[in-house]
Amino acid sequence: MPEQKQDDSFRVIDRRPFTAEGELRKDVAEEKERETRNTPEPGSALRSTSGKSAPAAAETPKRLPAFENLIRMLGSNAAMVLGAYTDPRTGPVFDPEAAREFIDMLDALQEKTKGHLAPEEESLLLDLVGKLKVTYVEVNQAVAMQAAKAVNAKARS
Repeated sequence: MPEQKQDDSFRVIDRRPFTAEGELRKDVAEEKERETRNTPEPGSALRSTSGKSAPAAAETPKRLPAFENLIRMLGSNAAMVLGAYTDPRTGPVFDPEAAREFIDMLDALQEKTKGHLAPEEESLLLDLVGKLKVTYVEVNQAVAMQAAKAVNAKARS
């Protein structure tokens, strides 16, 4: 008969929190200390699944006038190249590529700052991007219709 080998992978691990002398084991004490440091204080926000705590209501980001000015500046430039402002010498400016770039910049700001803005800033950014996208589509449709009319008029003559 073949000789049976003992399985060497069998181990016994002592998971008791106390030593034979009745003292708390060092690794258990360290684990408890880590848990108490990571436990939220009463009244703070609940922990997310990633282990990071969500900002408490008292930690709502504050408005930054410079950030709002940046949003407004990018929005004004986008509106300008969409023909919203008329230059007295040259007339309205329409540059769809530049408008798309400004809208993309505002989209990137919105994506990268998600969850880190004051409610007013978030609302301003969301409203501005939405209005600019609608205006962009409307202006492009109007330009396409003008081009189609010009082609039809040229074909008739």
